[in-house]
Amino acid sequence: MAKAIIIGSKLKLKRRALEGIKSELSKIKLREDEVLKAIDDVENEEDLAPVEQEVEAIQAELESKNNEKTQLEEEIAALEAELEALNDKAPQGAQQKGAGRGMNPQQTEARDGIVAYVRSKGQERAGFTSVEGGALIPEELLKPQEVPEEEVDLSKYVNIAKVNSGSGKYPVIKKSGNKMVSVAELAANPELAKPSIDEVAYDIDTYRGYIPVSQEVIDDADYDVLDLIAKEIQSQELNTKNAAIAAVLKTAPAKAVTGVDGLKKVFNVDLKKVYMPKAILSASLFNELDTTKDANGRYLLQDDITVESGKKLFGKEVIVLDDEMIGTTAGDLVGFIGDAKAFMTLFDRKRATVKWVDNDVYGQLLAGFVRFDAEATDTAAGFYVTYTADVGA
Repeated sequence: MAKAIIIGSKLKLKRRALEGIKSELSKIKLREDEVLKAIDDVENEEDLAPVEQEVEAIQAELESKNNEKTQLEEEIAALEAELEALNDKAPQGAQQKGAGRGMNPQQTEARDGIVAYVRSKGQERAGFTSVEGGALIPEELLKPQEVPEEEVDLSKYVNIAKVNSGSGKYPVIKKSGNKMVSVAELAANPELAKPSIDEVAYDIDTYRGYIPVSQEVIDDADYDVLDLIAKEIQSQELNTKNAAIAAVLKTAPAKAVTGVDGLKKVFNVDLKKVYMPKAILSASLFNELDTTKDANGRYLLQDDITVESGKKLFGKEVIVLDDEMIGTTAGDLVGFIGDAKAFMTLFDRKRATVKWVDNDVYGQLLAGFVRFDAEATDTAAGFYVTYTADVGA
């Protein structure tokens, strides 16, 4: 029993040392990422040599820490095997009670720690948490119920441009509508109309943050806590991009429309035929149209399983957003009608999720950051409509 306690203490120290090395590895990797990113900004070959030397030094440090990590993992495995062998040799009554009854190693360790606490009259406190001298029996952390969410990814409907710098200019060639001319045989080539090229300036913004998770929660939970937090960070990234895209769509030329005929005119006349329009509508406008019937008693919106939203308006796909996202307040009958891919561009610089250990709080920090900018590139490709029902109809 005494030997098992000693081995358990060694295991705890080794595991803490391992977490410390993992923390150092994470910090070294962050340094490596920063240096590698700095290489992109080096313009002269003379300035490249010291940066390359720094990268080599960091990689050597990484290799050394990885070797320490491997050695510690081997020592931990050996201690765990030794502890398991002691338990196997111990008399039946002295073996870990609860084995085979659905208790995991953490629960067994906590239970044994509480037994030792009681028998030692409060002197032995290893393997469990105490509050004001009283034994606290840990509660099991069950897998949480995830509330289902219907998420729309607006980046699928706009143009994406991968960029390698924090700012720049993006050339946009507008459709001229000009034509070639007929010429006689062997006649000189006439000059064609020059294309209209606009340069759209972009300036990358950085969005970032982190969520701390205590090591106790990571150890005690019967589910992957870090995976759950990573999904939440990805969801927040999606919401951030959606909000930026919707903000640009709302800058489209404003157009007030009345009734179904007003909407049809936007599709049929106001938009040029070179565009491939969709309807990105507020939930309230979608509901208004979804309950509207034509003169023959047929609902205005048609079901179509070939599009993600499942609905089409005049043969064009419908995407539904919350009123406050594409509008201002609940109940707004608004939306963007046009070719969002031609209307705007999302300048995508970088996205990442990183994790590191924080020994000060005995936990892990899971962070995410995304860098992008959203700009209108062809304002003739869509309209921001405000809908009013045709009372007479």
